[in-house]
Amino acid sequence: MFNYLSNLGNFLFSCSVQNKALVVHYEVEASILGESGGHMLGERKEGQKIIRMKSLSPSTDVGALAKKVLEECKMIPASRLPQVEQLLYYLQNRKSSPVESKVEKKEKRTVKPKELTPFEGIELNEEASITRVDEYIELLYEGIPEKIRGSALILQLARNPDNLEELLHNETALGALARVLREDWKQSVDLATIIIYIFFCFSSFSQFHGVVSHYKIGALCMSVVEHELKRYDAWREELRKKNKSAPENGSLRRDQDKALRKYHGLLAKQEQLLRVSLYLLLNLAEDTRTELKMRNKNIVALLVKVLERDDEELLVLVVSFLKKLSIFLENKNDMAEVDTVERLARLVPCKHEDLLNLTLRLLLNLSFDSGLRAKMVEVGLLPKLTALLGDENNRQMAMRILYHISMDDRFKGMFVYTDCIPQLMQMLYEHGEEEIETELISICINLAANKKNAQLMCEGDGLKMLMKRALKMKDCLLMKMIRNISQHDGQTKSLFIDYVGDLAAEIKAEEEEEWVLECLGTLANLTIPDLDWELVLKEYNLVPYLKDRLKPGSAEDDLILEVVIMIGTVSMDDACAVMLAKSGIIPALIELLNAQQEDDEFVCQIVYVFYQMVFHQATRDVIIKDTQAPAYLIDLMHDKNAEIRKVCDNTLDIIAEYDEEWGRKIQSEKFRFHNNQWLEMVESRQADESEPYLYDNDNDRTDLFYSADGITPGDGSVSPDFFSDLQPQNGDSHHPPPLLPQYKIPVQYACDVFDQTSSSPARPATAYGFRPDEQPFYQYS
Repeated sequence: MFNYLSNLGNFLFSCSVQNKALVVHYEVEASILGESGGHMLGERKEGQKIIRMKSLSPSTDVGALAKKVLEECKMIPASRLPQVEQLLYYLQNRKSSPVESKVEKKEKRTVKPKELTPFEGIELNEEASITRVDEYIELLYEGIPEKIRGSALILQLARNPDNLEELLHNETALGALARVLREDWKQSVDLATIIIYIFFCFSSFSQFHGVVSHYKIGALCMSVVEHELKRYDAWREELRKKNKSAPENGSLRRDQDKALRKYHGLLAKQEQLLRVSLYLLLNLAEDTRTELKMRNKNIVALLVKVLERDDEELLVLVVSFLKKLSIFLENKNDMAEVDTVERLARLVPCKHEDLLNLTLRLLLNLSFDSGLRAKMVEVGLLPKLTALLGDENNRQMAMRILYHISMDDRFKGMFVYTDCIPQLMQMLYEHGEEEIETELISICINLAANKKNAQLMCEGDGLKMLMKRALKMKDCLLMKMIRNISQHDGQTKSLFIDYVGDLAAEIKAEEEEEWVLECLGTLANLTIPDLDWELVLKEYNLVPYLKDRLKPGSAEDDLILEVVIMIGTVSMDDACAVMLAKSGIIPALIELLNAQQEDDEFVCQIVYVFYQMVFHQATRDVIIKDTQAPAYLIDLMHDKNAEIRKVCDNTLDIIAEYDEEWGRKIQSEKFRFHNNQWLEMVESRQADESEPYLYDNDNDRTDLFYSADGITPGDGSVSPDFFSDLQPQNGDSHHPPPLLPQYKIPVQYACDVFDQTSSSPARPATAYGFRPDEQPFYQYS
């Protein structure tokens, strides 16, 4: 005689905020006791019980609810009442963040094709029995009506999952069904639909996929779909011809109406067959090897062809299938070739909620391809997606697609002609102090890089709202958006004058680097002539901070680079340039140039700082006489980066004008580089032949040098390239000479990529700071 003993113990409680439920974790210990009461055998098992709190609300009495939980769930001991109350109180007061709520909604929005139900015309009045399967198999050897009846009875059995195991072992039944389908599917749409439905029931379970593949039902379904689509095209063409040639004769009109009704009847049956065939293929496509076989048989083109239909449940299935296929590059490329985006565009928007959601998810997958993004804009999806921003259920999907489109500079400007930006700004305003969704702020950052978009964002109190929230919340992404707005010349840049002090106050060593980077980048963009940078630097004591951050390794490279750009901006002001020179920033820049000589961004921006500083007398003298900056610039004069070469040439030309010694060195280096190949040839010839030059002293033969035009010096120290690259060497912006000194070349013939007509010199266009809406360089006069 054995006794059984079961104990509950080791309770552990947790809660699920998303599901609003208590989760009870417990252990069950089962023991078998012998006749004497001794322990013979035992087993310990863990369990979990979820208690959902659907009625929990802010007004619920937590204490009473906790007692009710203990009454209903007998396994929880009374001693755990305080713990249950504490968790219920937490659930009652816990507020999910907007991001969490979006994730929750996203999880709830998982959409699948609707389960198949018995189609019209295949129901029977009699009830099938698993014991009479052999009788039903006999019917499969008779005529078409009997075959339809026999397969329909087997379908009744197959729709019950409990019968599938037994049917699986009846190879005679499955073999007969596969044979009939292979031989007679063209003769009867109903018969083909029923038999494919039977195999669909097997395909709904992964463990039965083998039997479906064994009878090659997948390949047969592909043939059925392809054939039916051809029949559909033939029907449409025939109907079109009848409509075109139909006279006003009454009898012929009745015949045409009869043909139209027949067409709709055939279409309904065909769509049933297509739906069950495609659903079976979708189930089989769980195996990527099977999916590859389908792709080789051009499944994508067939599915896209079905997108022309109007049956919503069929469309849900097709779009689901395409969405699954679209995650692979090869399938995505196939979709690009067969105009998938054009056919999907008509489904946005649509009244069928699931179809719209699936279509947006498919478009999101396709939007990772730049060519397909362009196609989406071309077919007019941009305003349609913008309209969906007001739809709570589809807003997130629409915003993600819009984000991908906004990444492309070609399409940023097109957002101006939609209602997108006002809606985005309204969403930002409504967030208040809550965390902004990543998709929302990301698309705003992208769009702010376009000048027209930035102007639209700043309309009214737009900029004021953005600055107020960014400074209050120290939101780095929002400040990145503001930074993009600040880079555009014109009205938007002048709006920032009111916020210069607020931004400068944020530039402190104790602040987060990422936050300082965005604030500093915004300030560095403010090349406003009326702005008193000297006052800003003194008021907020920025010079020590800027100098400290110039030390290699003192911060992340992005922040150090932004400091260099900031120095270049403030150096346009004469007083600021003097202040920076006295603080010892120029040697610090040279040290940084040595450390970052392999980074073109750093080199270009540091050289640009020198370019700005040589315009001012005080800093020009420091650079020329007290530093080796000109020597570094000479080394960089022939850098492989075109932008660096341009800035160097302009800076060196100004230095050459104001310092004769450096002027000769610069002139000599330019001549040496221009004639380098010829000089190397002469030197090697001299070494090989060990004979003197053709002339004893080349310098005596000045006619060998470029002096025929009377402009070039005859001493050979200047090459023609020097004049082609020569800049207006005025030195100071208030003193523009009409002719280049010494060489009497009119200014208009001197090629200067840094000539500037604006009141402030332009920053070099580098990979980091290039602004596509502006000309990189301007004329200086």
